[in-house]
Amino acid sequence: MRRNKNAFAGVNCVFLTLITTLLLSGIGIPVILQAQTVPAQKVAAQPDSLDKINQLNEVEIRKIKVSRRQTSSTPLQILSGSELQKLNSLSVADAVRYFSGVQLKDYGGIGGMKTLNIRSLGTNHTGVFYDGIQLGNAQNGQVDLGKYSLDNIEEIALYNGQKSTIFQPAKGFATASSLYLKARQPVFEKDKTYLINAYLKTGSFGLINPSVLWQNKLGSNFNSSVNAEYTRADGKYKFRYTNGVYDTTAVRNNGDVERMRLELALNGVLNDSSTLSTRVYLYSDEMGLPGAIVSNKFNYLQRTWNQNLFVQSTYQKDITKKYSLMANAKYGYDYNRYLDPENVSLNGLLDNHYHHQEVYLSAANQYHLTKFWDLVLSADYQMNSLDADVYLFSYPTRNTFLTALATHLNFKNLDVQANLLGTYIHDRVEDGTPAGTKQKLSPTLMVSWQPFNGKEFRIRSFYKEIFRMPTFNDLYYTDFRRAYIRPESARQYDLGVTYIKVFHKSYLQQVSIQTDAYYNEVRDKIVAVPGNNSQRWSVENIGEVEIKGIDVNIQTNWKVQPLDFNVGINYTWQQALDVTPLSINPDYGRQIPYTPEHSGSVLFAASLKKLSLNYSFIYTGARYNQKANIPVNYIQPWYTHDLALNYLTKVAKSKVRVGAEINNLLNQYYDVIANFPMPGRSFRFTLIYSY
Repeated sequence: MRRNKNAFAGVNCVFLTLITTLLLSGIGIPVILQAQTVPAQKVAAQPDSLDKINQLNEVEIRKIKVSRRQTSSTPLQILSGSELQKLNSLSVADAVRYFSGVQLKDYGGIGGMKTLNIRSLGTNHTGVFYDGIQLGNAQNGQVDLGKYSLDNIEEIALYNGQKSTIFQPAKGFATASSLYLKARQPVFEKDKTYLINAYLKTGSFGLINPSVLWQNKLGSNFNSSVNAEYTRADGKYKFRYTNGVYDTTAVRNNGDVERMRLELALNGVLNDSSTLSTRVYLYSDEMGLPGAIVSNKFNYLQRTWNQNLFVQSTYQKDITKKYSLMANAKYGYDYNRYLDPENVSLNGLLDNHYHHQEVYLSAANQYHLTKFWDLVLSADYQMNSLDADVYLFSYPTRNTFLTALATHLNFKNLDVQANLLGTYIHDRVEDGTPAGTKQKLSPTLMVSWQPFNGKEFRIRSFYKEIFRMPTFNDLYYTDFRRAYIRPESARQYDLGVTYIKVFHKSYLQQVSIQTDAYYNEVRDKIVAVPGNNSQRWSVENIGEVEIKGIDVNIQTNWKVQPLDFNVGINYTWQQALDVTPLSINPDYGRQIPYTPEHSGSVLFAASLKKLSLNYSFIYTGARYNQKANIPVNYIQPWYTHDLALNYLTKVAKSKVRVGAEINNLLNQYYDVIANFPMPGRSFRFTLIYSY
């Protein structure tokens, strides 16, 4: 029995009309407002620093400023402002590769899916938040970061554990790690009422990528922005393939992509103590699915079409001096069509259509009990439903209730945060079989301690329990039978230190060090491995997994007249072992699939007047693509060298930036995911006009 599409369409229209009416009337059904943000140029001028340097007639003035990374109770890595523009990055996925402890699962090319795995806990344990509200859907639980351009992103922040604040939606407490994307906020100069940024990127693989960002000042309290982008690429690139007997060089086919994205945003201050932000996101694509290179098969015909819409809003108000309210609302609709001309049955070609809908409501209440003690109560509700024209489909609906009680004690040298998250999930299906209800209480404790009077050195630690349900894909997305997958639970332990030192009258201006040792326990870990059908993976539970690791992040700033340059080093050692009892597990004590023991990156950026040069090196060690750590499943280590040169100049009242990039300089052939070859050497050229 299929759902009535007209009924869904009616609900959509009513819901969107209600949201629009309430927002325009200023009532405040809420996406998040980033009020009083710093311009990208200013962010770049003080990269994660304790100080701000000004020079006046050879008299150097240094003002101490404690950074967010220094005070965060959980490990925090940030890329912002011009740092993002200088990286060899087309999308958010390209940028997050430079964070420590991160495994980017990349299925190749511009159109290949790109997902994030933090500390081997799995993609579904990482929450991706856009302007404070979580992205993703219950269908597969994964966010393709390759779909999100950097043209409209001001900052990317990665938190292990959770964001180091208690005034947030319950969703913010419900992930093992969090990636926060902050959209650009306009900063208008005197007497200027609009800003224009136009981008044009072109390069290898037939890439054409124009975009425009138009920001307007609406009176003294409101501003709006419109961002439109188009991407097209044929996705053809050479790769090397071997079957153990001979090597050959072939061309990757069916990797073409065509994308269109439109974002509309409205931000403002309603009065002295309330803010409102609303965002509308529209996305559409058509792409080929190149498939895995196995059994000498190089060409595939599968294609997919995706359409995404979401409307989200956030309203925040200080009701009294002691009580504040944050309310969020979101409606999302996702459409996916999957065509497989190679799969022919009595019903004809495999041509499936999926419709996913999401409704999300949230309220967070903060109470300032004393100068050093805050209390927050957050409650979220989310409804997800999936419809499809698949034979014997389950038509699942999931209702999720989250409640979080959090407290924050902030003393002079000690910061303590704790929260208790209650999760209640009820699934309902229409195929006559029970789906069930799950509930869980998950505690978290975070402590940050400054042992000395100086602010340079800080010790932090956290303990967090987390719980996640299998996705609709894990449970119901199958042409063959219902998959019975158990929920996954994890415990996280982390102990780390941060140190920032500012030097006077030295070429080395500043050094920043973050080091964390962590230990994770995962029970009933859900593992998905690609199969012959790109849309259907093999899903199973691994009984118990123990993950040990060390993350090291070092940032340095140098000034050697007339050069300014930064050097960043990230390193991760990680051991993620399947420790399911040997009596039922022949792979006991072996590294789980796609987990390298060693990985890291080096970033170097230098600027000389109008010129800037950026170099990056990324390394990922050996891995295995199956639970059995045997030679046939071994994946070679890989590394890439990337270069970028940018020239910035002024033309009248406008700014023009011209950039050239070389990615994979040494033309290394490698796979991130086995049998999904990555591109070799490629080029990209960028022209940016700002007025």
